[in-house]
Amino acid sequence: MTRFWHPVANMHAVERDGELVLDRADGIEVWDEQGRRYLDATASLWYCNVGYGRQEIVDAVAAQMRKLPAYSAYDDLATRPTIELAERIARIAPMPDVRVFFASGGAESIETAAKLARRYWSHVGQPERRIVISRERAYHGMAAYGTSLAGAEVFKAGLGTLVADAAQVPWDSAGALRETIGQLGPERVAAFVCEPVIGAGGALAPPPGYLDEVRQICRDADVFFIADEVICGYGRVGDWFASSRFGLEPDMVTFAKGITSGYLPLGGLIVGARIAEPFWNGEAGLFRHGYTYSGHASATAAAHPNLDIVEREGLPARALELELELTEALAPLAGHPLVTEVRSGVGVIAAVQPDPALVAADPTLPDRLRLACRASGVLTRTLVGGGLQVSPALTVTRPQLDEIAAGIAAGLDAVAATVPAAAAS
Repeated sequence: MTRFWHPVANMHAVERDGELVLDRADGIEVWDEQGRRYLDATASLWYCNVGYGRQEIVDAVAAQMRKLPAYSAYDDLATRPTIELAERIARIAPMPDVRVFFASGGAESIETAAKLARRYWSHVGQPERRIVISRERAYHGMAAYGTSLAGAEVFKAGLGTLVADAAQVPWDSAGALRETIGQLGPERVAAFVCEPVIGAGGALAPPPGYLDEVRQICRDADVFFIADEVICGYGRVGDWFASSRFGLEPDMVTFAKGITSGYLPLGGLIVGARIAEPFWNGEAGLFRHGYTYSGHASATAAAHPNLDIVEREGLPARALELELELTEALAPLAGHPLVTEVRSGVGVIAAVQPDPALVAADPTLPDRLRLACRASGVLTRTLVGGGLQVSPALTVTRPQLDEIAAGIAAGLDAVAATVPAAAAS
């Protein structure tokens, strides 16, 4: 019996079938304890942008840990790598004159953004602005706010109301956002939170013009635009941030994952000048919010060499090249009898979508596909709607992309033999 309760896992199935215990990794390759090699098609959980085995990150963390592993950043306390990382992030931020708040991961970053939006509006005499709008298919972490903003009801089942002041709009309709703000009353809406490219909700690229339009809608209604770049940030979509690529100039940006490539947990919030100003000039007083590990010295020390690698190896530009290569490598899978669509085209984010009708008829199909791909030497995972995630490290080569595609094809073939509708076609 395992004592480890896995996150987002069917523990009955884990107990029945056992765990895959991973042992070591290099580049985009991972080995289990039995020595079997896999290609990591997902950069773990979207985060290992620079790949595994980067000794300079390990050395920087070890040096910081020997010196001072961590210390609280509450009140006026700070450590040098944390101060310098805030400055570094400010230089590449997608809007000018920003401040940077650190957290431990994406869920805490979303929680911070939503609370700060409401706190700001309360300070300026509009405390009724409490509603935060998100999109269907969105995923914003599993803290209370993120769960309430999630675009799939499966994440909320059995929990009741966590945050009441949350609303949702269709993921692909700017007009629906305008209409919803009008119906709720802009004087009641604090913010709109938007993944520029939806990740866990299915790897959904924005429709042409969508991001520009929703950004303008928020400006017109004086509603804060929060770009959730936990997945998109630090190179994955062909620029430091998707907001930079699409010229969005958001009011706030959440980040995590690629800031350290997962070598240590770190997240945070980039805050625009308007929101930060009353806290900096003393008018708003104390923002009574923070986490034990906000500004953790060893975590921020890991970020510096990680960002050095991203810069030195030109990984944002490489992501633009991979955007096309990934699409080309996966395109043949669209013709498979089990597959209705391959979604890609914006950065290194893609999904291979099994037929929704087959998934509806057999909800176990996506998991069986995931395990069949694993048996073929490819580690992938299922997204909302059943799609197979493909988001490797930005260091992936074209031959490795072809190997990933071949492994997924083999997994599809193995499962198709057990699906009568697919076998018949």
